[in-house]
Amino acid sequence: MTSTSLRLVVAINPTASFGKGRDVGPAVVQTLRAVGHDVTSLQEPDFEQLMESGRWAVASKPDALIVVGGDGMVNLGANLVAKTRVPLGIVPSGTGNDMARGLGIPFDNTEAAIRALVDALGRAPRSVDAGRVHLVDDDGARAERWFACVLSAGFDAIVNERANRMRRPRGASRYMIALGLELARLKPIHYRLELDGEVLETTGALISVGNNVSLGGGMKVTPDAQLDDGLLDVLVVKALSRVSFLRIFPRVFEGTHVTDPRVSIHRAKRIRIEADGLVAYADGERFGTLPIDIEVVPNALRLLDTRA
Repeated sequence: MTSTSLRLVVAINPTASFGKGRDVGPAVVQTLRAVGHDVTSLQEPDFEQLMESGRWAVASKPDALIVVGGDGMVNLGANLVAKTRVPLGIVPSGTGNDMARGLGIPFDNTEAAIRALVDALGRAPRSVDAGRVHLVDDDGARAERWFACVLSAGFDAIVNERANRMRRPRGASRYMIALGLELARLKPIHYRLELDGEVLETTGALISVGNNVSLGGGMKVTPDAQLDDGLLDVLVVKALSRVSFLRIFPRVFEGTHVTDPRVSIHRAKRIRIEADGLVAYADGERFGTLPIDIEVVPNALRLLDTRA
């Protein structure tokens, strides 16, 4: 552990005032202050205000920005620090925690995650890639956003849309209920893809673009993705019947779905996805409607290195 006092910013998930994660943010702040660091705690009523506070905080060039929450908070952090020298730290307390899973951060043991963070402050940060997305937002303006883990444009994004409209139940079960409801409406999607300039047209069920391995709390959609290889893994699943989907879906948790002939993985640096009426999600957050353009930016993020 470093003996030097660092200036740290801790951004806490605005929705963490209830549930099992409500005490994690205060515990992180208390621990960091107890070991001698200068900590600014950012707590806002919603993500929009937290993003604005985060921008001001990152502009002051702290020694690290630490996010407490799930993959949505990781996405917020990535959008604040991408292409800066400010490293990002993660203490998972969300539902999916897929970025933490991919980084080997304890996602089901808060005390271990905080210990890993404190130890990482004494090591040099590691550099990883990030995905930069160009799209037209819901207001019709051109926008640029970053993602750290996985972007989805297909059935899984449709399920996310449904789950986000549901008020109950809270937690992972809401996603599974939304999946069942949307499965009853499953239909093929016509995609036009450009992968490093090569055009691929297909009728499929979903497309996911992985910088990391998993989404949805451990579904290994791009099981061989690496955070620092300068490439994005593009999962293409061809059109499936409901029965075929139900047979393949359980295999996603082990990453063995990629052996199915209707599933393919491509690797590319630049990707364009076109389809009618679809919304893209990344790191569990709604990005916007297709078409979108994606590029990998090598070493765009500096992360506190929790590897032992």
